[in-house]
Amino acid sequence: MAPDEDLATEDTEKREFSVFFRVFPWLGLEWRSKLLLQEQNYGNIFCGLPKVSTVLESPPAIEVADLRKRYGSGDTAVDALKGVDLSVQPGEVVGLIGPSGSGKSTLLKCLGAVTEPSSGRIALSGDTVYAGGWRNIDPRALRRDRIGFVFQAPYLIPFLDVTDNVALPLLLAGRSNRDARQRARELLAALDVAHRAQAAITQLSGGEQQRVAIARALANQPPIILADEPTAPLDSERALAVVRILNRMATQYRTAIIVVTHDEKIIPTFKRIYHIRDGKTYEEAGEGRDIG
Repeated sequence: MAPDEDLATEDTEKREFSVFFRVFPWLGLEWRSKLLLQEQNYGNIFCGLPKVSTVLESPPAIEVADLRKRYGSGDTAVDALKGVDLSVQPGEVVGLIGPSGSGKSTLLKCLGAVTEPSSGRIALSGDTVYAGGWRNIDPRALRRDRIGFVFQAPYLIPFLDVTDNVALPLLLAGRSNRDARQRARELLAALDVAHRAQAAITQLSGGEQQRVAIARALANQPPIILADEPTAPLDSERALAVVRILNRMATQYRTAIIVVTHDEKIIPTFKRIYHIRDGKTYEEAGEGRDIG
């Protein structure tokens, strides 16, 4: 093969390898390490190439088109969602705000495969999972493997200690006890609650409980986290601490995060916001205030 052809082939391999890494951002730390080792053979793959948009546009982690949800039928029918459009990129934290009864909770349930929409389309990381019905996928497996949930209340299991609460989703997914507990300890350390690993849930403060809940949501390394009023029960300092954690986790793990909130303390921190009114979404740029 001629030298020019060698260079062209090597350049193609670099691009293909980089695209693979970017299109599958939820790969575990072990695989990321293996991929990074390939730099010895392929050069500075991840930093030296053009931006991914010049090679292959990464699909949104969440993409929703004309999503609708109707409860009931006939004269008593209620249209909770009336054509929602929404898109969230990997590594992005987006706010979803709106008055009570606007459809926020219904939208979150549809995105989390808890409630089946009536029509429209949902795609996760480029895979269409709903289009007039769930597309050859078990919603329970979807929730377990690809979506993490953080709720207003932590909903931690009181008779399990902190480590076991975080390890539980991994055990349900078939991971060994050793691997599950190791992953749990890594997440607790990342969220600055490793010193509470063996504590009972009742021994934790409200902020600590919410951090443990976030660790549990990240346990299976889902590409998506849906957070429903995660700062509502917290004071200003702890609420902003939770937002800092979510932003850090989004960046570190390339996780797309939707935060449903009424909390005026955290709304200015979002770079993008979706308002939902009367079952429809309206996008606007947020302040993106830096909170460290």
